[in-house]
Amino acid sequence: MKSLKVCFLGTPEFAATSLKYILSDPYYQVVGVVTQPDRPAGRKLQLTPSEVKVLAQQHHLPVLTPENLRKQPEILDQIRSWKADLAIVVAFGQILNDDFLNSFEFGAVNIHGSLLPLWRGAAPIQRSLENGDKETGVALQKIVKQLDAGGVIGVRKVEVQPEWNANFMYEKLAELGTDLLKRDLKDYVSGNLVPVKQDESLVTIAKKLEKSESEIDWRLSSAGVHNKVRAFTMGPGTYTWLNDKKVKIHKTRVRSDEGDNLEKIGHVVDIHKDSISVQCGRGVIDLLELQPESRNRMSAADFIKSTSLDTKARFGK
Repeated sequence: MKSLKVCFLGTPEFAATSLKYILSDPYYQVVGVVTQPDRPAGRKLQLTPSEVKVLAQQHHLPVLTPENLRKQPEILDQIRSWKADLAIVVAFGQILNDDFLNSFEFGAVNIHGSLLPLWRGAAPIQRSLENGDKETGVALQKIVKQLDAGGVIGVRKVEVQPEWNANFMYEKLAELGTDLLKRDLKDYVSGNLVPVKQDESLVTIAKKLEKSESEIDWRLSSAGVHNKVRAFTMGPGTYTWLNDKKVKIHKTRVRSDEGDNLEKIGHVVDIHKDSISVQCGRGVIDLLELQPESRNRMSAADFIKSTSLDTKARFGK
């Protein structure tokens, strides 16, 4: 089988997982990598390269880091000089124009963290979890000008378990995505797979997560609160208030999903050895891991020991 020259575009660990696989498969020949510029990270805000850039440099690959690929024609000229047959895009973080897409014999494909046409956009994994989807997956799609609207070449599905959070799903779907590169993409390039048009009537949008969404609304159902907490674990996180002090909530589980008590919403209804039960708009949720203001993350058991908590306490404002 003739090797395929690939231009790879991606930025975070999700993308690095795909690049690792591509580099291990002799069918693919990576001729260059495009990723986001180094960004400030950590408490000291030191400029830090993306996970994809680190991996590319370890393999001595040419790396370009444009601020905006659409506005830097000289970068596109360099990409064209690599003479790639195909562009593979995974969580790159920039919108691509027709000049770029038309630079490759087989165009450009994208691995997207949802079952398209569900959850097009910036945060598909998180929005799917927040929505309480029982099934999710990854899709390999042909890139077109409209965001995440190209024909679907292949999908891989997974049943979502109640305890999975965004961090776990991120890793799970990244691994699933490599199977699309192993099989479906090769079939597409060889002409054995044709992209299937998406059903526009089924489209949902996965907008970017905002810090303003982080505060827990105890009027939600217990499942709604749980889904919010696990969806926001990769950032920006979730928080509530206790005695006018902010408390971050890191881990929860649904104790019951039935029972309304509007007068008790946000109130502690029971204190257990390893959890704190709180009344929601419908049902009761258990808080398992919390983080008081200016302190480290801790188990509910340690939180109970360090806080004068009783069933008169109320979370939220």
